Amino acid sequence: MREISAPGTLDGGDVCEADDHFFIGISERTNDAGARQLASILAERGYTSATIDVRGIEGILHLKSGIAYIGEERVIAIEALARHPAFQRYEVVSVDRAEEYAANCVRVYDRILFAAGHPRLEQSLRRLGYDLIPLEMSEFQKMDGGLSCLSLRY
Repeated sequence: MREISAPGTLDGGDVCEADDHFFIGISERTNDAGARQLASILAERGYTSATIDVRGIEGILHLKSGIAYIGEERVIAIEALARHPAFQRYEVVSVDRAEEYAANCVRVYDRILFAAGHPRLEQSLRRLGYDLIPLEMSEFQKMDGGLSCLSLRY
């Protein structure tokens, strides 16, 4: 078992796994030192990573508030992150500004848990062939809670 040592800090909401690659957010909860430590641990195990600074992006608590990896080399991303160089090798499904909350979704096997009430993103994902499970998230959204925050993956 490894740990992030002070002065490093790391929040799970700033870590997005994309098969054998990891996106690591730099936020109010994850600092550069914590991101570097995690990148080193991942590299020891043969994984690659890239950091994405989300500080200063309005409405973003941590990285997974604005992106999700949905398989098939695809990333869902809010407009502020959609053109980030870290996503160069991926197809980016851009989320309209009015539906940014829905970017925080979770793929489980061949289905995507998705915040209901975001018709443009829902239509885009269905057009790409994804099977969606829309979930009522309005009460969690009031406290900035998203699907990735409410999910335990193992």
